[in-house]
Amino acid sequence: MKIALFVLLGLLLGAVGGAALGIGAGLAWVEIFKTSDFEGYSGMLVFFTFMPAGAMIGGLGGAALFGILAARDDEIAVESESPMHHQGRSPK
Repeated sequence: MKIALFVLLGLLLGAVGGAALGIGAGLAWVEIFKTSDFEGYSGMLVFFTFMPAGAMIGGLGGAALFGILAARDDEIAVESESPMHHQGRSPK
């Protein structure tokens, strides 16, 4: 359950971050390639092309990253338990 929640958190944070990076990339594209601003074409290009693409890529990447980290943390936590902990003794 913990892994699934981390995947959803990664999806959300990745989508927001990716959308922000997509807007930045779109604005850079408009400036570098001198895209026409006739009737808001450059704004539509940024907000209907670059922002959704960045959100999709960022969401998938964030979900994968958080899922892998959560799964790896679960494996490490199981392996790192010491035998002293199970016997009820406190470490000195």
